[in-house]
Amino acid sequence: AGFLGFFSGLMYVTCFVMPIKIVFKLDLKFNNCAGNKGVRYETNSLDFKVRADGTLYAAQHLQLPPKQLILLVTAWDPQSLARGEAVVRFLVADKSQHNGHKVGVPGEPVQQQSDTLLPWRQHQSNNGLRRQKRDWVIPPINVPENSRGPFPQQLVRIRSDKDKEIHIRYSITGVGADQPPMEVFNIDPVSGRMYVTRPMDREERASYHLRAHAVDMNGNKVENPIDLYIYVIDMNDNRPEFINQVYNGSVDEGSKPGTYVMTVTANDADDGTTANGMVRYRIVTQTPQSPSQNMFTINSETGDIVTVAAGLDREKVQQYIVIVQATDMEGNLNYGLSNTATAIITVTDVNDNPPEFTTSTYSGEVPENRVEVVVANLTVLDRDQPHSPNWNAIYRIISGDPSGHFTVRTDPVTNEGMVTVVKAVDYEMNRAFMLTVMVSNQAPLASGIQMSFQSTAGVTISVTDVNEAPYFPTNHKLIRLEEGVPPGTVLTTFSAVDPDRFMQQAVRYSKLSDPANWLNINATNGQITTAAVLDRESDYIKNNVYEATFLAADNGIPPASGTGTLQIYLIDINDNAPELLPREAQICEKPHLNVINITAADADIDPNVGPFVFELPAVPSAVRKNWTITRLNGDYAQLSLRIMYLEAGVYDVPIIVTDSGNPPLFNTSVIKVKVCPCDENGDCTTIGAVAAAGLGTGAIIAILICIIILLTMVLLFVVWMKRREKERHTKQLLIDPEDDVRDNILKYDEEGGGEEDQDYDLSQLQQPETMDHVLNKTPGVRRVDERPIGAEPQYPIRPVIPHPGDIGDFINEGLRAADNDPTAPPYDSLLVFDYEGSGSTAGSDYDYLNDWGPRFKKLADMYGGGEED
Repeated sequence: AGFLGFFSGLMYVTCFVMPIKIVFKLDLKFNNCAGNKGVRYETNSLDFKVRADGTLYAAQHLQLPPKQLILLVTAWDPQSLARGEAVVRFLVADKSQHNGHKVGVPGEPVQQQSDTLLPWRQHQSNNGLRRQKRDWVIPPINVPENSRGPFPQQLVRIRSDKDKEIHIRYSITGVGADQPPMEVFNIDPVSGRMYVTRPMDREERASYHLRAHAVDMNGNKVENPIDLYIYVIDMNDNRPEFINQVYNGSVDEGSKPGTYVMTVTANDADDGTTANGMVRYRIVTQTPQSPSQNMFTINSETGDIVTVAAGLDREKVQQYIVIVQATDMEGNLNYGLSNTATAIITVTDVNDNPPEFTTSTYSGEVPENRVEVVVANLTVLDRDQPHSPNWNAIYRIISGDPSGHFTVRTDPVTNEGMVTVVKAVDYEMNRAFMLTVMVSNQAPLASGIQMSFQSTAGVTISVTDVNEAPYFPTNHKLIRLEEGVPPGTVLTTFSAVDPDRFMQQAVRYSKLSDPANWLNINATNGQITTAAVLDRESDYIKNNVYEATFLAADNGIPPASGTGTLQIYLIDINDNAPELLPREAQICEKPHLNVINITAADADIDPNVGPFVFELPAVPSAVRKNWTITRLNGDYAQLSLRIMYLEAGVYDVPIIVTDSGNPPLFNTSVIKVKVCPCDENGDCTTIGAVAAAGLGTGAIIAILICIIILLTMVLLFVVWMKRREKERHTKQLLIDPEDDVRDNILKYDEEGGGEEDQDYDLSQLQQPETMDHVLNKTPGVRRVDERPIGAEPQYPIRPVIPHPGDIGDFINEGLRAADNDPTAPPYDSLLVFDYEGSGSTAGSDYDYLNDWGPRFKKLADMYGGGEED
């Protein structure tokens, strides 16, 4: 049995707007097959409740809204599960405008309002009826959404009390009537009944504002328009929808209960001010259920997920999958609609597991003198997240290596510690090392976690002996001695030391680099002796130092060798005489016009160089007679003429230069001096320079004459060549046609016949209208500048076996035929005579040359039709 019915219309309660809180009660009657027995009631507001007898009352003191209050009351039978709904509207009006109106109070039921509205009222007065403004507000019209009809469904009837006097037509305007969406509402123009034509959807549009009009049959306004408000009452027809179907969150392992994890959110399209849109959350399942089946809880109103139990351990459970359900109707699972989403909670790692060595001792071995060698791998175990700061290991040597020979590097893949040699070890100094290594993480340990005693380990490293190369204790050894020591002189002993003290090995010496081959070394004891004279001025000397490299090798297995450098600083002795500079000079033939500045260069160094002494030799006597030297300073002097005039020419002047060494050395140098005539400025003239070079006036004149003759000969040769070229171009080819046995093209440098040659018919250059005059042209000769159309003109036919005398006649006849050819152009043109070529059935055109005698045999061989052609 279901509910037989509810209110036939909407229930209204009119209340006053008062500055105090009010409490009221309304009796609701619902009927089912058994009356009201067992019916249970609920409202969509927490401010109101319904007793078992149907009494609606306010659950608490409240402030009413300024216009109206709408409630949805639901009645359901727990036995048949049948349910029904009714809308209760409270109209709130100002008390000053409603004196005498009753307010619903507990114990007084509120009467149902009529479905006929009289917005236009007439009031009686002493003078009869008069029109009065409406003095009450038309209550809003409520339409539940998703109504099943039938449609159209009447909402209300609107009428004017003047409809008894005249015929009135009613209409409505506004959104939903004559504005989109169109025809949701309509009105019977005669009766004033307003209908809804289809189901409403509050989520599409929650309210409509219409205006009702009343006019007479002529369209004249009878009443002023009134406002009609239509509200769509929400029904619970939308499930809550989560913003995301999958939420991802994280929480640190070991977190305390109450730690925030994440927030899930679901939205309900229904009215959020009613239970239809009030969403509540709850956790449905948790996977895995370890260490407890309720590790998390959710705030039913906000959707915040927090931890509720301790024991989160990433090393045991890395991820939880929580199914969250959102239900409207304030979480009522019986009436509300639900939806679910998945929350994936990742347990993030914290450094709660210190790294531990897998064993307490490690060992390794390293050869001496080796670096960047891994001698041991230290393995550790860390249960934290791999390749994270909580897992990455850092190794530190805390004892056993005061000199810093070793370091421990971390393998980024395996997290192992690699004990590496960074500073070479010496077997003769340390045969073994005992290291203590500690391991920790990049990230500090979590609060309350202590380091493990297994976080330290011992490492024993043995050093193995290898054959080390001998070395020179004083490498780059420097000795000082004078240059010029004789060969065989003992300079020093350059010996090496073998570091292998525990090996009995012999060391032998040899030269590795001796650029000048000046030195010898004793292979047994390393004694250095000279093999030649050491010269400081040699090119092998750099900054007075001679450098040689020697090799010291032992007889170990395998042999090892070392090098040493010996530097010899050579002290200068006066073994180089000075040289005069410059070697050539120029001076005027008369004195006092200019002089020659002279100096000297010495390969030695101070004090075996300047000041220098310059002097002229006594022999020959002409030197001191003609020249004189004036000292300027210790390094420079001046050479000048002693006599008043010296003939122009080149003179060799010997000069003795002496240095300041001990003992001093001197050298006689010759300077070539060019004496020449000079101008007033003391510069040699051009003729004077030539004369000074040793050429007389006669020789100069002879050279000039030879040059002029050579130029004249070249000019004459050029003129002769140009004249010969001109003659060659102007020479005519005069050959008798009777003596020429070949077809020739003769070139005449003629440009035409002048004005007389211009009197011709240009129409002959065009293709003729008829071809009768050319159809009989003989195929023997044609013009290369003529378009061959139709038959060619009559040209003479060349005989198969021509007579020598016929060639000229044949050519002349062809020329006459060409001159008389009406298709020929009015300018000189080339005639081509056909030649059948070798192998023609008519034979070669030149075979007849064999019949002309011995004089034409060569031509017959060249142009005949032999097999070699």
